[in-house]
Amino acid sequence: MFNFLRQRTRRRYLASQPVQDVLWQKMLLLPLLRGLNEADLALLKDHAAWFLHTKTITPVHGLEIDDELRLLIAVQATLPILNLGFDAYDDWQEVVLYPGRFISRDLYTDAIGLVHQEMRVLSGQARHQGAVLLSMMDVIEAPYHPSSNVVIHEMAHKLDMRSGSANGCPPLHQGMNYARWKKVFSKAFQAISRQAAMGETGTIDLYAAENPAECLAVCSETFFAAPHLLRESYPDVYQQLSLFYRQDPAARRPQYQYRPVFMMRGWV
Repeated sequence: MFNFLRQRTRRRYLASQPVQDVLWQKMLLLPLLRGLNEADLALLKDHAAWFLHTKTITPVHGLEIDDELRLLIAVQATLPILNLGFDAYDDWQEVVLYPGRFISRDLYTDAIGLVHQEMRVLSGQARHQGAVLLSMMDVIEAPYHPSSNVVIHEMAHKLDMRSGSANGCPPLHQGMNYARWKKVFSKAFQAISRQAAMGETGTIDLYAAENPAECLAVCSETFFAAPHLLRESYPDVYQQLSLFYRQDPAARRPQYQYRPVFMMRGWV
């Protein structure tokens, strides 16, 4: 009964407060959305509208944002859950938007139990049981980038955290095999880690070598931004992500010539 009422409330809201057509037409020009059919685009439009209704986007440091930028965030954020249902994001409420890259001060405990504070300059961060932090400049660039997307990267972390922590293994759908998932991603993580250790050029961003959670997030953004690149480089990873996201971006996107990505980035 509760789920029925939620769905009815959502339908009524979307009917009364749809995305403005003039703004939506601008979203349709984004390279990231190329290949989506009319049904997918209509669903994405509804997801984006509901995202803007249920999530708070908080600009900081004097930043002022308009409806177009809010929609740009929402469209990128909801693309990964296009076929998962909006409940996949029901455990967090806020996006904090910085003008550019920001400093994060995080506490961590070392091997002998001492607590340290680490300062990092970041483009995005997903906080466990908290907000998603994003750089406005990177949000604007992301849908045009040939192989990466900071918004999708952080959304992948949020989906991963639904298992209790960001460990590279989110809750899988019925019919998916945890042993297969772990085998595929462990193999990819080891290969990428070897490339990073040897100073080699990676076909995907070597930031994936940071830890299994970052491996999932980098592979997820590549899955949507450069699907052919991921499918050619790590076909088993692509297959698992296609099962998880219930999408096949390589089937709908034209193939491009991608440049190797090897620079380490400030995304967590």
